[in-house]
Amino acid sequence: MAIKLPIYMDYHATTPVDPRVVETMLPYFHEKFGNAASRNHSFGWTAEEAVENARAQIARLINATPKEIIFTSGATESNNLALKGAAEMYREKGNHIITQVTEHKAVLDTCKRLEKYGYEVTYLPVAKDGRIDLDDLRRAITAKTILISIMYANNEIGVIQPIQEIGKIAKEKGVLFHSDGVQALGKIPIDVQKDNLDMISLTAHKLYGPKGCGALYVRRRNPRVQLSAQIDGGGHERGMRSGTLNVPGIVGFGKAAELCQNEMAEESVRLRGLRDRLKDTIFSKLDEVYINGSMTHRLPHNINISFAFVEGESLLMGINDVAVSSGSACTSATLEPSYVLKALGVGEDLAHTSIRFGLGRFNTQEEVDYVTNRVIEVVQRLRELSPLYEMAKEGIDLSKMNWSASAEH
Repeated sequence: MAIKLPIYMDYHATTPVDPRVVETMLPYFHEKFGNAASRNHSFGWTAEEAVENARAQIARLINATPKEIIFTSGATESNNLALKGAAEMYREKGNHIITQVTEHKAVLDTCKRLEKYGYEVTYLPVAKDGRIDLDDLRRAITAKTILISIMYANNEIGVIQPIQEIGKIAKEKGVLFHSDGVQALGKIPIDVQKDNLDMISLTAHKLYGPKGCGALYVRRRNPRVQLSAQIDGGGHERGMRSGTLNVPGIVGFGKAAELCQNEMAEESVRLRGLRDRLKDTIFSKLDEVYINGSMTHRLPHNINISFAFVEGESLLMGINDVAVSSGSACTSATLEPSYVLKALGVGEDLAHTSIRFGLGRFNTQEEVDYVTNRVIEVVQRLRELSPLYEMAKEGIDLSKMNWSASAEH
């Protein structure tokens, strides 16, 4: 079978919209274009009915009720609404929030903003496997703790946190528990009841739905969670999020959720197989390669690998017909290693050489084999040019080398 280039393996960043989702959305752009808040005619009723159907589809995927799904513009807004909304609403109870150092910026930057308003935030460290220590969490909780926010699965290393255990601790202490569930939704089963989740942020574009459409699950019973609105207006979405609803997007989100509900179990097995095929081949052909984060507690379609003695950007340029992500983020003029990898204790050199492979619904075995071979070929070529790799192979301990320049004048 002929391979179509370039190959997309960056499914954590975004996903193509499933053709079945597109088909479901199309009528809501033109024929059924009503505003879901228009209560006086059939165009509005049709739109509202479509929205409520999608609400139910998304609720089913996480074992919630439709009334607990609040639509937003995406996960960043959902995270902002969850954290700022809870912080404002429960200010009289306390001002302490607990999160972790490897959260997405949408949570970390929201916490930084709250700190400016007098809130105290504890940023829990993670172990080498990328997971928090539950004893650290217990110790961090005080009488003033109002919210714990720990992501379900990490966007870089795919590591899944002990969500059920965190939820149990939060419930015992009477503290609200929010999770950024973006990377987990549709990839692994989520059950807000078993997980004792009070809020979870979701988005459509990570599970083959459209961009610009998200949701926040907000628990209505045991306890009933209340949030201060962050966007004021017509009182849409039970007063928590005003603004005309993106009906086509919401319809697409609902359909994408339904497809994941029906196909996730089978799809996860297939993607785990492809992921392991990629990993095993790379590890059989290359030495000095390292997996970042736990293999036991990991999303089935993710692998994050560091290739020692290879510069990450050079590797990316060498495989420029493959879309993957590097462990370096370009901030201003400097190339910074990923803060997530640094938190795991990965050294700067290795962090710069890491590649995140994110597989998805439309990847094939032929594509995986092509990508694997390309990566192996480029790594071998780059290492041939690396004097450090040659020295390491000769058994020289590079950590004991004195790299300082000669002091002669």
